[in-house]
Amino acid sequence: MHIALYQPDIPPNTGTIIRMAACLDVRVHIIEPCGFPFGEKSFRRAGMDYIDQSNITRHKSWEDFLHWSDNRRILLLTTKAADLYTDIRYQEDDILLLGRESAGAPDEVHDRANERILIPMVPDTRSLNIAISAAMVLGEALRQTNGFPK
Repeated sequence: MHIALYQPDIPPNTGTIIRMAACLDVRVHIIEPCGFPFGEKSFRRAGMDYIDQSNITRHKSWEDFLHWSDNRRILLLTTKAADLYTDIRYQEDDILLLGRESAGAPDEVHDRANERILIPMVPDTRSLNIAISAAMVLGEALRQTNGFPK
């Protein structure tokens, strides 16, 4: 299982996702450019002390990420989807893709995603925190694929 962050904006959210992924043995992909200086200092400031235990791959652009992703399935978490995250049949090598905190994902990212998935929410609420969304969907994906660390 992989988590990919498309041009993340907020270091504390990125740090939280990296920490969660380190604890669950999941690779994180950072698709640049980031909205902050990417590096250990940004994450340590956010209280993220798991940088040394994490498995992070940086991609210089969306195109570089797509080249790496090859034939893996990309599942975009978005409020512009109809399929609920609990209705998806996850596969071990899926990529859970999250857009920017400030703007989501652009049309070219939506167009490339194999699936667009939704976390149901109360009407008239905008969105969940990106780290909370990542945790919810990753938990379901790891449950379905028996992918939690032993």
